[in-house]
Amino acid sequence: MQIERPDFKYIAGVDEVGRGPLVGDVVTAAVILDPNKPIEGLTDSKKLSEKKRNALAQEIKDKALCYCIARASVEEIDELNILHATMLAMKRAVEGLEVPAEFVFIDGNRLPQINVPAQAVVKGDSLVPEISAASILAKVTRDNEMIELDAKFPEFGFAGHKGYPTKAHFEALATHGITPYHRKSFKPVQRILAEQS
Repeated sequence: MQIERPDFKYIAGVDEVGRGPLVGDVVTAAVILDPNKPIEGLTDSKKLSEKKRNALAQEIKDKALCYCIARASVEEIDELNILHATMLAMKRAVEGLEVPAEFVFIDGNRLPQINVPAQAVVKGDSLVPEISAASILAKVTRDNEMIELDAKFPEFGFAGHKGYPTKAHFEALATHGITPYHRKSFKPVQRILAEQS
């Protein structure tokens, strides 16, 4: 499937990582690539090995015209809900770009409120190189944060499941309760809170 590209010089791609996990911020990235410094192998971050993702993330940071990594906090997720928090984080990523984007491709089927022409692209992380780059930066950033959180709470195994609702994560919640980094508005976390109150 070919995505029609508008005739602008500064086109940004935006993607998020971390809508599904029970813990941590939702992380977004916006990237404007430099056409004079092509990057080989850009695709959906989930299709890449961790080693390849990390290498590409560094290459994107070195070669992109500009990028911005943004987020919405656990508190914002609990207050706004995950969809609105994700849109807020995407808006922050676009507005944080050093070079203002003239057009923005957003992964998914809805647009954040930004003052730039934009298009939502379903499966955009496989179809639009700028979104692929954003998905890689966002995923590597969030995965690294989960590895750091794992060092604080080794009993939860965050380095393995990255905060997603896996069997191991549910077992850790049942045994140890929740951490300050858990999203209290998410049903599995609410259940644990109710059981422990």
